[in-house]
Amino acid sequence: MRTKMRLLGFRGAAVKPLNEEAAAELGAELLGEALVFGVGGLCLYLEYLRQAGQSRRREELLEQTLSDLRQGLERLQRDLDELRAQGQPQGGPGHAQGGAGHTQGSSGH
Repeated sequence: MRTKMRLLGFRGAAVKPLNEEAAAELGAELLGEALVFGVGGLCLYLEYLRQAGQSRRREELLEQTLSDLRQGLERLQRDLDELRAQGQPQGGPGHAQGGAGHTQGSSGH
């Protein structure tokens, strides 16, 4: 009974002793409430862990995608550099990019 009074916010109040039946009923009620709060807290904790795991997996997926995109970009950059290097000796400056050394369209012909 003192525990229940403390939980309700009463301090130092004199409590007369309960008979055995009332004490057992109050104890069972407190035990039931503690069990409900414990299960509720455990559910909240497990949901937090699940959400944190999903967030971590989502971040890992994004990091992997970003890494793949970077590798693809680097590969394309190397291919472009190789094509430019192959085009330079054959057509002179601007040939690989369609610049001054390359006639475009039908104007003037």
